[in-house]
Amino acid sequence: QVQLVESGGGLVQTGGSLRLSCAASGRTFSSYAMGWFRQAPGKEREFVAAISWNGGSTSYADSVKGRFTISRDNAKNTVYLQMNSLKPEETAVYYCAAESASYYRQPIRTAGEYNYWGQGTQVTVST
Repeated sequence: QVQLVESGGGLVQTGGSLRLSCAASGRTFSSYAMGWFRQAPGKEREFVAAISWNGGSTSYADSVKGRFTISRDNAKNTVYLQMNSLKPEETAVYYCAAESASYYRQPIRTAGEYNYWGQGTQVTVST
């Protein structure tokens, strides 16, 4: 069983920055591929960023490339999402996800491949 707890969301102005954190339980966190997704009201959940088990490879949605950075600290069982130059349309609940069924995966962009999800953290970008 893996538990994921996101934090760091909040209200920020357009162009501002936030850093999301996702703390994970599990003795083998360092072998999990991790990802961030978001879901705005009335919209489907969409991929934001993903990172391989060792942090050596990352993948981003085109809409966030150059502004968002995903990283992980396996010693702290935590994955981060640094978000810069935020836009109002990025207002959403942001979810952390873990793929623990297979070890040593490369970044995963597909939500259905993750088997654990956090409860989400609200990010609101004001105009």
